[in-house]
Amino acid sequence: MQLRNIAIIAHVDHGKTTLVDKMLIQGQLFKAHETPGELIMDNNDLERERGITILAKNVSVVYKDVKINIIDTPGHADFGGEVERVLNMADGVLLLVDAFEGPMPQTRFVLQKAISLGLKPIVVINKVDKENCQPDEAQEAVFDLMFNLGATEEQLDFPTIFGSAKYGWMSDDWEEPTDNIIPLLDCIIEQIPPPTIEQGTPQLQITSLDYSAYIGRIAIGRLFRGSLKNNMNVALVKRDGKVQRSRIKELYVFEGLGKRKVEQVEAGEICAIVGIEGFEIGDTIADYENPEGLKPIAIDEPTMSMFFTINNSPFFGKEGKFVTSRHLKDRLDKELEKNLALRVQQTGSPDSFNVFGRGVLHLSVLIETMRREGYELQVGQPQVLIKQVEGKKCEPIEELTIDLPENMSGTAIDMVTKRKGEMVSMEVKGDRCILEFLIPSRGIIGMRNELLTATAGEAIMSHRFKIYAPFKGEIPRRQNGSLIAGETGTVIAYALDKLQERGKFFVEPGEKVYTGQVVGENSRGNDLVIKVNKTKKLSNVRAAGSDDKAKIAPPIKFSLEEALEYINDDEYVEVTPESIRLRKIYLDENDRKRKTKA
Repeated sequence: MQLRNIAIIAHVDHGKTTLVDKMLIQGQLFKAHETPGELIMDNNDLERERGITILAKNVSVVYKDVKINIIDTPGHADFGGEVERVLNMADGVLLLVDAFEGPMPQTRFVLQKAISLGLKPIVVINKVDKENCQPDEAQEAVFDLMFNLGATEEQLDFPTIFGSAKYGWMSDDWEEPTDNIIPLLDCIIEQIPPPTIEQGTPQLQITSLDYSAYIGRIAIGRLFRGSLKNNMNVALVKRDGKVQRSRIKELYVFEGLGKRKVEQVEAGEICAIVGIEGFEIGDTIADYENPEGLKPIAIDEPTMSMFFTINNSPFFGKEGKFVTSRHLKDRLDKELEKNLALRVQQTGSPDSFNVFGRGVLHLSVLIETMRREGYELQVGQPQVLIKQVEGKKCEPIEELTIDLPENMSGTAIDMVTKRKGEMVSMEVKGDRCILEFLIPSRGIIGMRNELLTATAGEAIMSHRFKIYAPFKGEIPRRQNGSLIAGETGTVIAYALDKLQERGKFFVEPGEKVYTGQVVGENSRGNDLVIKVNKTKKLSNVRAAGSDDKAKIAPPIKFSLEEALEYINDDEYVEVTPESIRLRKIYLDENDRKRKTKA
C-alpha cells in the first residue's frame, strides 16, 4: 500500500483538529451508528476544557488504497517543542489559514520550521463561510509570508484548497461549495510526495513517546531506511553518541485512532516500538552490528523560569496526595523525558527547583496537569531569562498581535507602550483593528488581564518569541498592594461588608483562610493586614440601621495563568487539587517587616 505522511500546522483556533475530525469521518473509521462527537483528537481533559491542542498526536486514514498518516500539532508557540520534533516525521504539511484573519504570528513560527525542513506545503483556506472574509487576500498573504521566509520555487508553487472544516466541505474554488472534503484528500495524494526511502541498514528516530501501564514506555518515530522485525536485536544510539544494545519485543503501526500489531515495518512508515529500554526523544534505533545515528533534534531554548517548591502553608496535605519534595522531584524528572523544551535546575534547597520553559502557558499546563494528578506545590512569580550577549545585558523580545474593535485601539496602544512595546503595524479590517508590536517578554506578563478589563473582553492577544535584544529598562508592575488575612479562620460576611471600601476581594464568606494569605487587592499601593473573620458583637441592644443585610460584591476568581501573572515577587501561588490560593512568602507580618528593612 502506498504511503503519505502529513502534519497539520496552523495558528491556534484556525481549525486543525476540526479538519482532522472530518478526515477521520471521510475515511469511514466509524460505523454508521457511531457518533464520535467533535475534536476527537483532543482527548485529554485539559485540551477539551481550553479548546487547544497541547500534545501532537498520530492517526491514519485509508483513501483510494493510499494510507495517509496524519499528525495533529499544537498551534501555540509555547508548545513549539512538540511541533519541531513531529515535523521530522512528515513529508508534507497542510497549512491551515483562517480566511478572515489570514496568517498570524504562530502560523509564521511553525511554517518557518516546515520550510527549513524542505517540506511540501498545501494551503487550506478555512472558514470561508465567515462574514467579511477575504479568501483570495488570505492566499496572497500566505504567498508573501512564504516568500519572506525563503521558500524554494517548488514550495512557492503550492496548491490551495478552500472550504469550511466545521461544515465538512472543501473545494478548489471558494464560491462553489461541495458537500464533502474529497478535493482535499485528492490533493494530498497528488501533491504530497511518498516517503523517500534510502537503501541501507535500519534507522528510526524517536520523535515522541507513549506510556502504557501494562507494557511501559513506547517509542514512536518514523523509519527512514531499512526494515524492522519483531524480536530483532537493535542498537540504540543516544544523542551524545553512546550506543546501547537492545531488543524489539513488539511493533505497531497506526491504524485509524488506534494501533495495530505487525510482524515487520518497512521504511517510510511511522511506527511504535515496545521493549526498548532507557531511550529519550531524539535517539536513533539503528542496526545491531553497524549502528549509525541520525542528527539529534534541535529545540529552541527556554525563555522563562518559575520557582517550584513544596507546599508549606498551614493547609498543606489537606487536599493533595503527593506533597513531599521527593514526589515533586520524581514528577519533574518524569516530565523531562517527554517535554523537550523543559529544563529543571536544582537550587540550594532540596525542597525547591527552578523550572525553565517556553512561556507562562507552557509552564501553567504542566502545573495544571500535576494538580489534577493530586500534587500540592507552590510557585513563584514567572521570571524572564536574561542573557549576556557580547557583554551586553539582553532580554527576550516577543512579537505581539492584538485583534480588537477599532474604537478601543488607543487603549491598547497606550497600555503596550507603557510596557516598553514598540508598534510595528496597524491594519483595519471591517470594524476591527489588528495591531502588531515588538515588546519585551516581561511586559506581556500580567497584561492579558488588564487588556481584557480595558476592552470589555473584546481583545484577542497572541505572541511569539522573536529575538534577544538589549535590556529595555524598568517596566511598571502591578500598581495596587495586597489585602492580607491577619489570622487563620473562616471568612465572615459581616467582616467583608465592613471592609469593602478597602478594595476587591478574592475570597467569599464561608471560605477558610490562614494568616498571611492574600485575600484581596488593596485600592492603594501598599499592603494592608485585615481581619476577615471578625464577627458581630452579640448584645441585646438594637439600633436602627445596624441590622441591615450585608451586600457583598462577588469575589474575583483567578485561573492558574491569571494568578501566576498577578502575583508580586514577594508572593507565591499555592496550587492544590481543589484550590488556587495567593499567599505572601513570609506569612508572619513581623518577618515581612524584617525582610523589607533588610
